[in-house]
Amino acid sequence: MIRVVLPPHLRTLAQIGTEVTLDIEGPVTQRTILDTLETAFPMLSGTIRDHVTQKRRPFLRFFACGQDRSFDLPDDPVPDMVMSGAEPFVIVGAIAGG
Repeated sequence: MIRVVLPPHLRTLAQIGTEVTLDIEGPVTQRTILDTLETAFPMLSGTIRDHVTQKRRPFLRFFACGQDRSFDLPDDPVPDMVMSGAEPFVIVGAIAGG
């Protein structure tokens, strides 16, 4: 079971709490986490990744085990602590100010 934490605006869109759990069979990568998340919550499709290129949206970052994983390759495995459910895969929305 994979735990995913979403930023407030995506939680509101998907009408979910702070954290969701996903069951992923096979390798656990950013791609499989996001594919499963978008399948479970279709309203999130295109909000985290571009519809066409599947690249991360510029104002979102991915974290796992306290480390920025935003520039990892989509098919790289996530850390073991995320795979085991001990740590969440965190999606953070950027904060901008002036």
